[in-house]
Amino acid sequence: MKRRDFLDWLFWISGTTVGAFVLYPVVRYLVPPEMPEAATRRVNAARGDELAPGAFKIFPFGGEPGILIRNPDGSYRAFSAVCTHLGCTVQYRPGERMIWCACHDGFYDLEGRNVSGPPPRPLERYDVHLAGDEVVVEKAQTA
Repeated sequence: MKRRDFLDWLFWISGTTVGAFVLYPVVRYLVPPEMPEAATRRVNAARGDELAPGAFKIFPFGGEPGILIRNPDGSYRAFSAVCTHLGCTVQYRPGERMIWCACHDGFYDLEGRNVSGPPPRPLERYDVHLAGDEVVVEKAQTA
């Protein structure tokens, strides 16, 4: 093997190795590992006296956020807080009585239905129960 061929080969191997070290973390970031759905079906989202009428709270529900809204009449509603457009976390706007996604100005009504903006689907609705002094949120039973 000529010295020039050896140096070309060594340069190619070194460049490939450095490229792999740079490219691997980028690929791992862009393609996250698959995570199974959390086994959590029920969580204590708030204390009974924690939310005033018209207020909301973002709470952890398994591996994703949920949103708990207390209506002016004192009843509760809960949804997945993940926007169905690009996965941003939604918020509640009490003055408009709408759930709002700040990322692309999408709106949902208090039934979780997409009203305006880019969201393609409604929010996933959760069942809400009062258990003593706790507000318990659980995934709705599918038929």
